[in-house]
Amino acid sequence: MSNTIIPLLLDSLASAALIFFAAVGLTLVFSVLRVLNVAHGSLYSIGGYAAASACLFIASKQLNPYLSFVALLFSAVFVAAIFGPLIERSLIRWTYGKSEAVQILITFGIFLILEDLQRMIFGVQSFYEDTPTRLLGTSKIGGVVYLNYQILLIGLALLVVIGLRLLINHTRLGRLITAVVTDREMAQAIGIDTNRIFILAFSLGVFLAALGGALATPTSGIAPGLGADTMVLAFAVAAIGGLGQIEGAAVASLIVGVARVLAIYLAPSLDAVAPYAAMLAVLLIRPYGLFGSVTARRI
Repeated sequence: MSNTIIPLLLDSLASAALIFFAAVGLTLVFSVLRVLNVAHGSLYSIGGYAAASACLFIASKQLNPYLSFVALLFSAVFVAAIFGPLIERSLIRWTYGKSEAVQILITFGIFLILEDLQRMIFGVQSFYEDTPTRLLGTSKIGGVVYLNYQILLIGLALLVVIGLRLLINHTRLGRLITAVVTDREMAQAIGIDTNRIFILAFSLGVFLAALGGALATPTSGIAPGLGADTMVLAFAVAAIGGLGQIEGAAVASLIVGVARVLAIYLAPSLDAVAPYAAMLAVLLIRPYGLFGSVTARRI
């Protein structure tokens, strides 16, 4: 029995961790900017392409292979530093205060541009570089051999949840973000630079998306179409957890991760459907998501 339950549990947690990275950035951006960013999935895949390219460069130059771990992190930082301020200042800012339909149209246009940009730069072939996975090796858990890299993903997802809570509740930046989320006009009236807060929050969302893509590269690789798949999955998680709810994104990622892995173990043909079946089941009971409400607006 343990030979089935332990891999199922660990696979569910690892799958949930990667889904969480994709969804929490979307949740953060919606919490602060009130923008449904359809381009979020493309930023996830760009992070993956950047990380794969960096790892392949390290391997081709026969540099220290442990630099690949640094490459995963700095690829996400690089993507956030370039695309965060650029997209927020040039395009996203024009959606503030507009209807959801306008926001979706504009961010969908950004998504199409980014997808074409990826095909122009990286082509249509898949990228895969598993050096980090091989370096960490395996462990035996309950008699089951398991990849240490998958365990690392679970730990990093927990660190992100804790880190975001500490950032929002115990730092000056977090208090400024909370003030802007609570009442933007009042925040501006007392001298808070809301434009700066929006750039920082959007760039942090881009970083989390790119980090998810980078961390996924050593296990699943990067291929064309990943951005669209990630975008839909991230929206499903946001809907289950409640729009703008960080803890909701964590719990919803776990639900979706368990649903996907159960489908793979029990009915592989339902793998693609399982997350959305879980979303439908939750929304029938809680139309605003597990942590959402009609009037509350908090992060």
